[in-house]
Amino acid sequence: MWVFIFKVHCGFDMEFYIFLLILCLIPVAYSDTDPNDLKILMDFKNGLENPELLKWPDHGDDDPCGSNWQYVFCSGGRVTQLQAKNLGLKGPLPQNFNQLEKLYNLGLQGNQLNGKLPSFSGLSDLEKLFLDKNEFDTIPSDFFDGLTSIQILALDSNPFNKTTGWSLPDSLANSVQLQTLSLMDCNLVGPLPDYLGKLPALTVLKLSYNRLSGEIPASFGQSLMQILWLNNQDSGTGGMTGPIDVVAKIVSLNQLWLHGNQFTGTIPEGIGALSSLKQLNLNENQLVGFIPQSLANMELDLLDLNNNLLMGAIPQFKAGKVSYDSNLFCQSKPGVACSSDVNVLLEFLSRLNYPLNLVSKWSGNNPCQGPWFGLNCDSNSKVSMLNLPRSNLSGTLSPWIANLDSLKQIRLGENRINGTIPMNFTEMKSLTSLDLSNNNIGPPLPEFGHGVKLVIDGNPLLDGSPSPRMSPPSPPPTHSQSPPRSGSSPKNTPPTGSQSPPSSGQPLSPKNTPLGTSDQVSTQPKSSRRSKLLIIAGIAVAVVLILILVLLSYYCCKKKKGTFEASTSIVVHPRDPSDPENMIKVAVSSNTTGTLSTQTGASSGSYNSGTTESSHVVQSGNLVISVQVLRKVTDNFAPHNELGRGGFGTVYKGELDDGTKIAVKRMETGVMIGKGLDEFQAEIGVLSKVRHRHLVSLLGHSIEGNERLLVYEYMPHGALSRHLFHWKRLELEPLTLMQRLIIALDVARGMEYLHSLAVQTFIHRDLKSSNILLDDYFRAKVSDFGLVKLAPNGEKSVATKLAGTFGYLAPEYAVMGKITTKVDVFSFGVVLMELLTGMTALGEERPEETRYLADWFCRIKSSKERLMDGLDPTLKANEETFKSISVVAELAGHCTSREPLHRPDMCHVVNVLAPLVEKWIPMDDETKSFSGIDYNVPLAEMLRDWQKAENGNMSRSGPNLEDSKGSIPARPPGFAESFTSADGR
Repeated sequence: MWVFIFKVHCGFDMEFYIFLLILCLIPVAYSDTDPNDLKILMDFKNGLENPELLKWPDHGDDDPCGSNWQYVFCSGGRVTQLQAKNLGLKGPLPQNFNQLEKLYNLGLQGNQLNGKLPSFSGLSDLEKLFLDKNEFDTIPSDFFDGLTSIQILALDSNPFNKTTGWSLPDSLANSVQLQTLSLMDCNLVGPLPDYLGKLPALTVLKLSYNRLSGEIPASFGQSLMQILWLNNQDSGTGGMTGPIDVVAKIVSLNQLWLHGNQFTGTIPEGIGALSSLKQLNLNENQLVGFIPQSLANMELDLLDLNNNLLMGAIPQFKAGKVSYDSNLFCQSKPGVACSSDVNVLLEFLSRLNYPLNLVSKWSGNNPCQGPWFGLNCDSNSKVSMLNLPRSNLSGTLSPWIANLDSLKQIRLGENRINGTIPMNFTEMKSLTSLDLSNNNIGPPLPEFGHGVKLVIDGNPLLDGSPSPRMSPPSPPPTHSQSPPRSGSSPKNTPPTGSQSPPSSGQPLSPKNTPLGTSDQVSTQPKSSRRSKLLIIAGIAVAVVLILILVLLSYYCCKKKKGTFEASTSIVVHPRDPSDPENMIKVAVSSNTTGTLSTQTGASSGSYNSGTTESSHVVQSGNLVISVQVLRKVTDNFAPHNELGRGGFGTVYKGELDDGTKIAVKRMETGVMIGKGLDEFQAEIGVLSKVRHRHLVSLLGHSIEGNERLLVYEYMPHGALSRHLFHWKRLELEPLTLMQRLIIALDVARGMEYLHSLAVQTFIHRDLKSSNILLDDYFRAKVSDFGLVKLAPNGEKSVATKLAGTFGYLAPEYAVMGKITTKVDVFSFGVVLMELLTGMTALGEERPEETRYLADWFCRIKSSKERLMDGLDPTLKANEETFKSISVVAELAGHCTSREPLHRPDMCHVVNVLAPLVEKWIPMDDETKSFSGIDYNVPLAEMLRDWQKAENGNMSRSGPNLEDSKGSIPARPPGFAESFTSADGR
């Protein structure tokens, strides 16, 4: 061939020959697609019924990677992406599809692909898989093997194994990076595997419209899931069953759909602790009992309680859209209480675990009207008989039954009731017969009067017990029944907080005795009682005398010493009613002597004339503020003072008497154990050790009873996220480029201080835009230190439980649970991307290519055109500003490198960002006076003058000290009034 070309063109010059040679070599240079990858693509195309929709070459002689085949993306000659969604393609996938070894994103959803789904075993680079809305009829058992990098997996709406169904294999447990698993309407059967609740990165689990059965695994209680859909399991299999108590522990939930199943039991009281929950659908289950008040208080967007067996009164809901039709409520309108008799009977049911055969037949607000099975009433429409033998009842007897004064006969024989007979049953005036034969009742037995027939035959635990009419041995037991079941009513109160007291105006309680206590009549001699009373009286007198002595000693010590010995703290007491001037007393401890001096100020916050007005800067130690003070300054935590909500609790704005504004973070009751308390203590511990102008200052805390409160400096402009993602809705001005650069530098300096300038090395673990707060001048401070970890000296990493926010988590942390300061660097890189794009780190509503901001941004940052298109339009970027933007974009890419060692330290980040913000310009003549300072004066002399001015030791012949400010050499602009090493940068 080359000889032919040379002979034909021998008359042409050498330059033309070289040109032809280059033309011949061009196809060779670009024909770099892996041959096997090309073969698989052609097998896929040739197997389709409508291959023309792909618009690929007919014979594969063109190169997919070199010629930019439509829907095909390559890297290094290997196919990495295949995106052909919603084209209407018909046909199978080739069975060797898993030989596309470098494939990391496959999007074939919304087609009509059919046949047997090939195994994807071994595709270790695959991160995103979308095969939903197709017609695949078979899924192989090894499909999930080796998918160790998978993050999003969607197989919805495929008729897999239609007859037998299929179950999730154990191999999926190795996909520890899995974040979204969507398998709706694809014939999934059997119980849910326990490992689903242990996948560290899983935030979205959608398994609706399958044939699942069994209970929700207990492991889900430790999950960080935000969306959980288990709704509408096929009624032919009965759907999922069991209680739903575990969902109250999934604190990160945003959407919970459980409708269309057979879940039983009560709605857990702890569900009110799910502060992030916005949608809750429990429609069409068999949930029983009262609606918890904590649920009624939740400000949900959607709450659906239709078609259950819920009972009692309907509370006043705070949800935006709520429905509760087709239940067994005693009233039809919210906020209207049940009758006292109904309250008693429903509490009786709760102690028997709400047997379904009775629940479905006990409804309405009058036990003598309607379908109240097993009840007989007298001529006065009062309950006279409780007649439920052989009704398969299990549980304990309720002492509340004693409130039914008209009850004459109780027939509960041949059930499985356990525990004891409540002692207050002896006070039932009308009772003539109590039949508890053939149950599992245990001693002690109450002493009934002669007019009561007690039948207790067939109770094994009573064999050999005293005669029914004998008193139990002295002293009597203090508890007559088993502890109340979880979710039962507290002692001496109605069974639900949504119900008002009975019509009598008195709280509903067992007659004459607190719930659960014995009222057994004592048979001891009167002399014995009298001696015991004398002993008790003597003890009481002794205790009072001891208390008086202690108080006198305390008062004498206080008068003698004049001060308290205390740790470094400030204690703000509430107004003292005994104080004639009704003042607020503020006790401030000395940092040098450790003693506590007291200043008394009026309610306005000003000091009395007799004291010296001074200010105190607390460099360390705790500030303890009374709960009463914080209630006052926040209007008792009024909704109009609410600044925001989070997993920890709610933040409120407050204003002290002197006009100082504060932010008060109030821990929710439901998180006062375990993780919540750990974060509370961590926040205090960290902010007591660190202080920096770009870290939010902790002004104080309060621990009183169930209250856990943290008090911070108030940041008027709130979280950075408000100004990046919600500025239109909140009617705010968008941030300028310079404002964003300054914010980035402020955050970088705060993080640099935590990592390398503080006394110890701290790892924040939850750096994100919602934890970056802005002051009056849009200067940024890092907040929320509840997840901070201390990095031990000499160790490269710390192993810890996964925490933080998805979208900001570094990959090595999500997979292995090991952290270094580089996990904060990764999070900071994501914040930089948010600053440039105005997009959230994770957007479920966005297309899959842009759903994860870090992945998408790293793919576009190297292309000027794509980067310009991806920038926040409000930046109005041009050629001049793009220079700074490109520097920040490149820095963001380095910060989010997959390998921690490839990420810079925060000190390097500061050095990159600082020149973009702070532009230093040298002066032409450095000898000139600047800001009133003569720089020709030696430094030592200047310092002496400053020291004299500060100490007030100016010459008597000089001006009055009060007017001496003008004689003090002015400090350069920006030089702080006080500067210590704690200021860091």
